[in-house]
Amino acid sequence: MYAQLNAALSPNLHQAAPPRFDYLDLKAQYATIREEVTEAIARVMETQHFILGAEVEKFEQEIAAHIGARHAVSCASGSDALVLALLAAGVVPGDEIITTPFTFIATGGSIARTGATPVFVDVEPETFNISPAAIEAAITPRTRGIMPVHLFGLAAEMDSIVSLAKQYSLFVVEDAAQAIGARYRGENAGVMGTFGCFSFFPSKNLGGAGDGGLLTTEDAALAEKLRMLRVHGSKKKYHHEILGTNSRLDALQAAILRVKLRHLDRWTQQRQIRADHYRSLFEAMDLSHSVRVPAAAGSDLVHVYNQFTIRCTERDALREHLRSLGIPTEIYYPLPLHLQPAFSYLGYRAGQLPAAEAASEEVLSLPVYPELSDSQQERVVQGIASFYKQRG
Repeated sequence: MYAQLNAALSPNLHQAAPPRFDYLDLKAQYATIREEVTEAIARVMETQHFILGAEVEKFEQEIAAHIGARHAVSCASGSDALVLALLAAGVVPGDEIITTPFTFIATGGSIARTGATPVFVDVEPETFNISPAAIEAAITPRTRGIMPVHLFGLAAEMDSIVSLAKQYSLFVVEDAAQAIGARYRGENAGVMGTFGCFSFFPSKNLGGAGDGGLLTTEDAALAEKLRMLRVHGSKKKYHHEILGTNSRLDALQAAILRVKLRHLDRWTQQRQIRADHYRSLFEAMDLSHSVRVPAAAGSDLVHVYNQFTIRCTERDALREHLRSLGIPTEIYYPLPLHLQPAFSYLGYRAGQLPAAEAASEEVLSLPVYPELSDSQQERVVQGIASFYKQRG
């Protein structure tokens, strides 16, 4: 394998690069399920019932069974799911919620939107997930909850996090937006905390044809409160017991997601195969001095690879080199939340959370979707190897 890949780094690199391929090819996925999706959409159109209703209820039942959750409550987006969880937990201004800065803005933003204060703590350098030791050091009398993120499809250290929550009487909101199907020591992501929050944004492993979200909980009373909160705090039409919002999953989205849910396990397995193939390619090229690939999850963890994210030297120059070769990449995330202008009011400074800050300067995500071909993955690794070969 090394000889084949190394041969690709010869003068042929100076010829015109092959056509660019997509970082995520949703058209390729759709081609495999077109008839099923068309039938599902037609079914909803025939009913002309678009808001909540039987289609949404069936999806909630099916995904609850898939995840192993007692209750599943759908909503309009993954961002809304986080906010609804905090509202259901009774968060009020002045409360503190501990979370990670190395994540999408919705994680910290959901806390701020409730009037509570996001408290950012550092991450583990190997997994990019929140550090349990850093969580405990940040707990104060105002701390009400912990919001870990299962980043890129790998579960955070939930045993330690749940133990801390019990010790200090805190709730836990799992941000599992990128981690449907991930497992931690026999438990599915989204069922280990007080709430699990999922996103069905199109780029997710289970993605809709637009926005969509879901909450899971084992507590029947909390599930009932979530159902009220998503319809303006109402159980009975035009009677509002609490203040809520409008955050409902459309029946069309539910119908499409029901189709895709049937394929999710197979797609997850294919993502894992793609990740393993990357590892073998990188090992063959011996790039360990410049590139660190995600560690294999191990027997007690199931990684679902919403992203395959490497750490690398000269990240920005490498990305530009790959772009010139028609190879797509993404950076998740180039600026940690504690340094975002939107959170400047919290007073964090550069250098306070060094592991997260270092990650933001070194991470690069590579294409990893099920329909990706071996030859496309080889192009990616060849392109990376050619960059470091030029650097000597």
